[in-house]
Amino acid sequence: MSGRVVLHADLNNFYASVEMLYHPKLRGHPVAVGGNAELRHGIILAKNYEAKAYGIQVGNALWEARQKCPGLIIVQPDYAKYLRFSRLFKGILLDYSDQVEPFGLDENWLDVTGSQKLFGTGQAIADKIRERVKFELGVTVSVGVSFNKIFAKLGSDMKKPDATTVISRENFRDVAWPLPAADLLGVGRAAQVRFLKYGVKTIGDIAKLEPALLQSWFGKWGLCLHHYANGLDNSEVKPIGYETVVKSVGNSTTCPRDLENEEDAQIVLQNLAESVAERMRDLGLMAKTVQISLRSNDLIWCERQMALPKPSMISAELTDAALKLLRKNYSWDKPLRSVGIRGANLIPINSPRQLTIFDDEKRRERREKLEYAIDDIRRRFGHHSINRALLAADEKLGKLDAKTEHLMQLQGYN
Repeated sequence: MSGRVVLHADLNNFYASVEMLYHPKLRGHPVAVGGNAELRHGIILAKNYEAKAYGIQVGNALWEARQKCPGLIIVQPDYAKYLRFSRLFKGILLDYSDQVEPFGLDENWLDVTGSQKLFGTGQAIADKIRERVKFELGVTVSVGVSFNKIFAKLGSDMKKPDATTVISRENFRDVAWPLPAADLLGVGRAAQVRFLKYGVKTIGDIAKLEPALLQSWFGKWGLCLHHYANGLDNSEVKPIGYETVVKSVGNSTTCPRDLENEEDAQIVLQNLAESVAERMRDLGLMAKTVQISLRSNDLIWCERQMALPKPSMISAELTDAALKLLRKNYSWDKPLRSVGIRGANLIPINSPRQLTIFDDEKRRERREKLEYAIDDIRRRFGHHSINRALLAADEKLGKLDAKTEHLMQLQGYN
């Protein structure tokens, strides 16, 4: 392959593969990694191929997965192990390029354009990476090789497990265009629905649409999809050490029991907001927008957001905004099964602030200092060493550990 060469390496069934490495007796049985069934952190995070054969998918509720496969073995996640393997995996990739950009714990892009004189073609490097991951880590990886990030990612998804797929400038129309539109990076659920509505079924269909039409459907993102489908993406693979600009921080949970009213929701939202606010303070950021996600017990999902009067990283202010959104947008016809909160439109904490005579800025400063003090106590003695009295109102909901039982959801700019 001439010109630029980009790889996308994706560990196969990552969480489940690591668990089977530690528990060899699980091999050959349908296995999934999922939340705590008793606490109802109830979705499938990963599954092995035996479980996949029963139609189990990532995101299925635990009860749904058990209906598909009564003999399913569900293992609770151990994020410390996954983080360790993620670091080891990245270490192998760094032997072939200093341009390694993560796309989650188990996926990385790497630009090997300048490495080919040392290690061979992109396909040869991909094969070496697969061999080393299998030998050194005991898990497998699929690698896509292409001339840009989008098609490299598409390639790694095409053949699993333990495969190398090449999508070149010469063959991308034959290889990529017949694939479903949903396979293209950036085509989410809402876009899939709209594409199907208008008879757009494949990546090739997207590529052949007029850019102006795509823009009328999706705004500027429609133009991006047109570029992606036509192989025109030229975004760089960020070098090691490059810090992605974080644009939002969030956390969500399936609740230990259904939330029946606003009082229940306030306990969980406050708990989640504290973990989100603490993470923003760690990053030196504050939010201009608060977003909530709600899923009822019949699995109907919605998301709503509002601008804050002032940028904030104070958990109580995030909670207040979340409750306003909840009151405005949810009628409690059905109980809530899961909720989430996100701080978005983030700006640096030291950004200039507009003061007014109507606000008690001294009080806000004291609240900020109090939250930093709580952070210090929790770092030294644990997350539940200091709690709000609100959490004692319900034993089940108050025990939720939003800090350590969930990986924080960070979204960044490309």
